[in-house]
Amino acid sequence: MRSLVSLCVFAAALPALAQEKLDLAAVHRIKAEAFSNSQVMDHLFWLTDANGPRLTNSPGYRKAADWAVKTLQGWGASKPHLEKWGTFGRGWSLTHLSASLVAPVYAPLEVAPKAWCAGTSGPVTAELVVAPLFLKADKDWLDLAKTAARIAKYGAEQKGKLKGKIVLISEVHDLDLPKESVGSRYDDTKLGTLVTTDPLPPQPWEWPLQRLPDDDRKMAALREYLPVEVMADYWERRRHLLATAMDFFRAEGAVALLSTDERGEGGLVFAEGTGVWELGSQPTLPWLVLDPEDYNRLARLTEKKVPARVQLDVGVAFLDDAPDGFNVVAELPGGKKANEVVMLGAHLDSWAAGTGATDNGSGSAVALEAFRILKALKLPLDRTVRLALWSGEEQGLYGSRGYVKEHFGDPVTMKLKPEHATLAGYFNVDNGSGKLRGVWLQGNDMVRPIFETWLAPFKDLGATTLSIRNTGGTDHLSFDAVGLPGFQFIQDPLDYGTRTHHSALDLYDHAQPSDLMQASAVLATFVYAAATRPEPLPRKPLPRPLPPKVARP
Repeated sequence: MRSLVSLCVFAAALPALAQEKLDLAAVHRIKAEAFSNSQVMDHLFWLTDANGPRLTNSPGYRKAADWAVKTLQGWGASKPHLEKWGTFGRGWSLTHLSASLVAPVYAPLEVAPKAWCAGTSGPVTAELVVAPLFLKADKDWLDLAKTAARIAKYGAEQKGKLKGKIVLISEVHDLDLPKESVGSRYDDTKLGTLVTTDPLPPQPWEWPLQRLPDDDRKMAALREYLPVEVMADYWERRRHLLATAMDFFRAEGAVALLSTDERGEGGLVFAEGTGVWELGSQPTLPWLVLDPEDYNRLARLTEKKVPARVQLDVGVAFLDDAPDGFNVVAELPGGKKANEVVMLGAHLDSWAAGTGATDNGSGSAVALEAFRILKALKLPLDRTVRLALWSGEEQGLYGSRGYVKEHFGDPVTMKLKPEHATLAGYFNVDNGSGKLRGVWLQGNDMVRPIFETWLAPFKDLGATTLSIRNTGGTDHLSFDAVGLPGFQFIQDPLDYGTRTHHSALDLYDHAQPSDLMQASAVLATFVYAAATRPEPLPRKPLPRPLPPKVARP
């Protein structure tokens, strides 16, 4: 009897172990709205078919952002607006494009432009020359000092050889038989591997940037842990080094550049940008990316000394009238804790090869739909809910980094602003159109029992997994960089990594409607739960200021 009484007293003395509460009636309503009255594919249509692609500061991005603000106004959102985050640079858009082999025979070529490249000012025809700048086995691009030396060596070798030529600057990409399916979903085994974690590298941010590992696998692992400002500094320096190579081609009188991407096969083209978007900068030569099959044919013809000529007609427009970068921001006002904020978001910008459907029209559509659901259901919110659709993510998380620095704190100096104390949490969507399977915890074990409760109503819809690991490459990192609870969801891969990510197939037809409905329901539930729980989400200890040697100039 004594033992039973003691046990009861002990149990009563542990309120901290009480289970996280979740309003299941509200979750039921969220699910019903998400699946029975979904508008997520309508949002995606307007972002992609009607206004895509959405390259940062392009006409497509501006039109999509204006559409989002107008739509949010129509829903009755509070303060929907475009919010400046800083100066980005010039806009760019493609006005027309054609490419064909004209000798020794005619053949159309599958191509996509590198964003911010120059146009041809009408059709141009020129002979080809193979001069690979990008080598398959070359990992020097991960080492900035070696990169500079490599560019100088290349310039010495090719000087005087490229005038009047269209230059093939990639090595031939040998194609193997497909070994895996191009589309997949996570099974229990794969989800189980996501739960395991690699050891955290000891203080990697104290390494000189020039000594980052020259092994792709190690580099990929490190990117999960390196502070976002360190990686941003590295890519910024790398971008400017590459620009020096592009200056060489212009000075040598080359006509245009052709390259390929090892991810592509079966006529698939992947293309990002040239990295030259500053106002007043000289754009690179016309630079097109070919699918590997077309590229390899051109390279073989040239190497066999068969006279080969290609005709290009590339029309582009540069826009220097509005160099400021801006995000889309809107709110749902809170109640008794209206001064505290829960944020949800996704990056609105895309590359220019497709229409930016899976990267990241899908995430933006899901964020908009979750916001719409909460507004339509008129669920009472203690905290204010704030939506943000970011620009400049593809160029280095510019929009979210600028927003965080303006509102919450500087990740380099760790000087914090008053708003830092008011953010209860941020939830990001950006890994294609697959259903949400769980959450990357970003090393924050304190939120594990909370998120377990929030995921429980979605177990039958596949959302079950919590991984302590970090995940990189998207906008939640900007929040995590200043010690704020920012999270990215685990998503089914589908064909995101194999076919649509940054490719010409990044189109509306490759988004999965039922998956996006599920994602909208999960996101709306997480935002609602965070906006109504008694306490904000627990935080990790604040990061340390970065050493001066890795601070941005």
